[in-house]
Amino acid sequence: MTGLRIDLVSEHASPLAALGGADAGGQNVHVAALARGLAERGCEVTVLTRSDGPGLPPRVELGPGVTVEHVVAGPRAPVPKDELFPHMPAFAAHLRRRWRTAGPDVVHAHFWMSGWAAVRAAEGLADPPPLALTFHALGAVKRRHQGAADTSPPSRLAVESGLLHRVGQVIATCSDERAELTALGCPPGRITVIPCGVDVSAFRPDGPVAGRGPARQRLVAIGRLVPRKGVDDAIRALAGLPDAELIVAGGPPPGSLAGDPEAARLTGLARRHGVTDRVRLLGALDRAAVPPLLRSADAVVCVPWYEPFGIVPLEAMACGVPVIGSAVGGLLDSVADGATGVLVPPRDPRAVRAAARWVLDDPERRRRLGEAGVARARRLFGWPHVAARTLDTYRALAAGSPSWAVPA
Repeated sequence: MTGLRIDLVSEHASPLAALGGADAGGQNVHVAALARGLAERGCEVTVLTRSDGPGLPPRVELGPGVTVEHVVAGPRAPVPKDELFPHMPAFAAHLRRRWRTAGPDVVHAHFWMSGWAAVRAAEGLADPPPLALTFHALGAVKRRHQGAADTSPPSRLAVESGLLHRVGQVIATCSDERAELTALGCPPGRITVIPCGVDVSAFRPDGPVAGRGPARQRLVAIGRLVPRKGVDDAIRALAGLPDAELIVAGGPPPGSLAGDPEAARLTGLARRHGVTDRVRLLGALDRAAVPPLLRSADAVVCVPWYEPFGIVPLEAMACGVPVIGSAVGGLLDSVADGATGVLVPPRDPRAVRAAARWVLDDPERRRRLGEAGVARARRLFGWPHVAARTLDTYRALAAGSPSWAVPA
């Protein structure tokens, strides 16, 4: 078995989307990079994602061997992902029509709604394609940490639990997720752990560096502007780091920051802690601007309450920058505590401050942490390695006979 025909189903996270918005982040990067990595190994890849704009063409070439197909399911306009589930029957109907006439060798669904749509589409097909599923985030974990603030559909937890028994392979992105899946009742034999990857050709120690003043040490945080990302804790920590500044990238475009509630909340928090002059919110960045910003940092702060994986720590490590990260989720696998950065308890600004001092106060230590991060990122998380492992999993799945008959 050489190159496979692969459908990647990613209902809300298009590989073509601009990053930094409410529902555009790590999953978009993951799907795009995985698609390219599989195509480089001779596979024919189609990414199926919801059409969220009136002028989007039905099909767009992402790169050699990779096509993005826009599926009409609901309005051709942006819809928050937590409001998309009612449109998934239409998405599933599109998949079923496609697979009846041109079934792929393997389907890899990304996120729980994509998994639901793929399983629904395969029902009744004479020769359903084998299906792998990556959740990227589990509803049970989100509910545990966000409680009443969780805006997921009420049916999410039950749907996810049912999917564990209706797909041929669950691809977890970290050891912590494997443990969560097992606790939810997923048969251990159906779980394989394959991490997210990083583009080590773009994220590397050498290259352009974003401008900065010489007087201050620089901490950088990158991610969507939502409370669970822990930017609050970085701002509170800054109050005890008088020689440091904090640059925050992510959220709406720079021209829209003034009207963003989370940006306003963070700005108010900085004012109350007396660090307004040392906190700068950049808004969403073009992808090409991210490596120069990371290379300008003395340390990258990534301290979410919880994190299914977390691509930013990998990108920082690949750029040779130490990571101050929460000891949660995928960061437990990616950041080597004391060797490529420091892991701290989530929601603990004092621990963030202590870790920042440990990193910032010793230039030689920073250098060692950065060099170790580069080596670790290249050895374990480069996309060629991740894509190859994923393709091996697909081949094993395509050679088997997964069951679609277990009740949800």
